[in-house]
Amino acid sequence: MAGAIASRMSFSSLKRKQPKTFTVRIATMDAEMEFSCEVKWKGKDLFDLVCRTLGLRETWFFGLQYTIKDTVAWLKMDKKVLDHDVPTEEPKTFHFLAKFYPENAEEELVQEITQHLFFLQVKKQILDEKIFCPPEASVLLASYAVQAKYGDYDPNVHKRGFLAQEELLPKRVINLYQMTPEMWEERITAWYAEHRGRARDEAEMEYLKIAQDLEMYGVNYFAIRNKKGTELLLGVDALGLHIYDPDNRLTPKISFPWNEIRNISYSDKEFTIKPLDKKIDVFKFNSSKLRVNKLILQLCIGNHDLFMRRRKADSLEVQQMKAQAREEKARKQMERQCLAREKQMREEAERTRDELERRLMQLKEEATMANEALMRSEETADLLAEKAQITEEEAKLLAQKAAEAEQEMQRIKATAIRTEEEKRLMEQKVLEAEMLALKMAEESERRAKEADQLKQDLQEARESERRAKQKLLEITSKSSYTQPMNSSTTALPTDLPSFNLISESLSFDFKDTDMKRLSMEIEKEKVEYMEKSKHLQEQLNELKTEIEALKLKERETALDILHNENSSRGNSKHNTIKKVS
Repeated sequence: MAGAIASRMSFSSLKRKQPKTFTVRIATMDAEMEFSCEVKWKGKDLFDLVCRTLGLRETWFFGLQYTIKDTVAWLKMDKKVLDHDVPTEEPKTFHFLAKFYPENAEEELVQEITQHLFFLQVKKQILDEKIFCPPEASVLLASYAVQAKYGDYDPNVHKRGFLAQEELLPKRVINLYQMTPEMWEERITAWYAEHRGRARDEAEMEYLKIAQDLEMYGVNYFAIRNKKGTELLLGVDALGLHIYDPDNRLTPKISFPWNEIRNISYSDKEFTIKPLDKKIDVFKFNSSKLRVNKLILQLCIGNHDLFMRRRKADSLEVQQMKAQAREEKARKQMERQCLAREKQMREEAERTRDELERRLMQLKEEATMANEALMRSEETADLLAEKAQITEEEAKLLAQKAAEAEQEMQRIKATAIRTEEEKRLMEQKVLEAEMLALKMAEESERRAKEADQLKQDLQEARESERRAKQKLLEITSKSSYTQPMNSSTTALPTDLPSFNLISESLSFDFKDTDMKRLSMEIEKEKVEYMEKSKHLQEQLNELKTEIEALKLKERETALDILHNENSSRGNSKHNTIKKVS
């Protein structure tokens, strides 16, 4: 009885100890995940779980976003998840997104997963027109997106229409020109073909390097009013705070770089920016909601921390990550070179095999033609031999008849003719016999000449037959020599080193010589990049000129007009910020 009571007590205590949980759905740019969380979990617990699941170490760029009454908010790390103003129904949905953007994607984004998440997010913002992108740059970015998805261009695989279902260009760009989807695909594919050899991560990084120079890249915009009640826009990004006209999100009226701001604060809906230079007036503005001010301050603190962090020596963790990334990049580069060599060897082997097969077919055709010629020569020789034999027999027969006629003539001459009439008739018969003998002799001589000619033709036919047989023997000997070569060459691709790379083939010992060589390669890549940038700008200008005639001017947006004006003045994102700072 006591044992039963104890077991019931232990079961009930276990039941009480089970923590209460709730379900959370996390949406990334390309996937969704669900987690069961304890009610006591703070934002950091959930955020760390998501990062571990994704294998993400560069966590400082990201956050968990949710929406409160049409206002964007971010999950606070030190606050319980359920204490946030989130919907009560489950699963509770959060979006795992980049909260802060790098100044230089190539230098700051180390992990491949980090680059991929940024690529997906920036690409979506450009397609959704949250980031303004000029038409010619849109085509170039689309070509890198295609390279990242499909790999190297292959005309046998990527045929006309293979991009028909892909969303690659902003609708604004498509509507701005009198161009069919086929025309856009042709221009995207032309650039896509030039990206051959780039891996997915390289193509995505090239995409980000171009996108980061767009004016609206990484900027969070907020509607504000100054002291006079004028409506303005506040932009918060990696470089500082910027004030815009509501109709012009490309060119700020004034900018406050992070290193020139002394203090940022808010009281209720009023926000204050105090410059480092005390001679410059304090800038104050009002936002629509207190929640918006909290969000602005949160973004300011995070961006300022990253701004200062970039200008200091990397932490040990970042140094280790960058060292690992360099080793991984070098390993992948060597692996790609090895694969490229294997592919080249395979292609050369296939080309050699095809050439040998073509040569073999040609030799077979020549052998067939030689056989047919030989058969025809043999048939002609047989016919000529038969005809010569018949002619010879006819000549013998005529000669025999001529001899008989001669004998008949001699017999007639020897016969005594008694009367003149008989003599005359006999003379006439003798004359006729002589004429007949003469004709037969001529015919016999003609037949003899014909027989000699046929014998000569037969001799030539046999000579042709001999030459044809000799040529057939030569072709047969070539075919027997080519056949083993062909079999060995055809088997060559299967004998090439396997593509299943084991751990031994992937381990590298980076000695000083390797690092020197890698440094030289990096320096070489810098020079190539400068040349490529110049070439790229020329291509962009060429495309812009090419499609300018197809532009529908009446469909230009205000941002299109502003961008064209900035371009004509030679203004870019960075030099504009320097001017207005």
